[in-house]
Amino acid sequence: MSYIKQPQQIESTSFDIIRGIIAQERPGFRFQDIWQEKIILRAIHTSADFDWLDILHFSAGAPQRIADTLRQGCTLYTDTTMALSGINKTDLARLGCDIRCFIADPAVAAQAREQGVTRSMAAVDRAMREPGKRLFVFGNAPTALFRLLEHCAATGETPEGVIGVPVGFVGASESKQALADSALTCIAALGRKGGSNIAAAIINAILYQLREA
Repeated sequence: MSYIKQPQQIESTSFDIIRGIIAQERPGFRFQDIWQEKIILRAIHTSADFDWLDILHFSAGAPQRIADTLRQGCTLYTDTTMALSGINKTDLARLGCDIRCFIADPAVAAQAREQGVTRSMAAVDRAMREPGKRLFVFGNAPTALFRLLEHCAATGETPEGVIGVPVGFVGASESKQALADSALTCIAALGRKGGSNIAAAIINAILYQLREA
């Protein structure tokens, strides 16, 4: 049985196939810039879902602004350990960035029980008390995204950027639409689709483009 074994060749061939399908099935489609192209192609590569051509919302200059924040060194806060696990730590370290997920923190769990909220909401509360530049990366918890928007509205304090792609049926679409309608620097998935793997893929696409630049 003959098949491709080399990882880089597998990825390269995958992207060639994706570009070919887009050219054949969406001949009039044009990416706005190299950043959107890299992000959308990697989301498709991660999920084998071509809906990402249409459902990713980018606020003005969002990929470049997020890239600039990564260049300057920042902390990424994820809503799941899965998203944390999927993001390239070597590239983050090279840029002087850190990454954290407070979802399993005992103090966060205790706050959630006491207040009757989700641990994801309590984790956002904890992250907003941390110093320094922040990027939020949400792929699973609409309540985390709603909580972040509440913080921003109440205090006027805003993170440097938000990847908002929670997946699901309860609050997912609404939370992402609220993010897209806000003034925050963001990349958001409109509708129900998303996931921790997509959240990680978006960050990785930006990291890999920074590496190539």
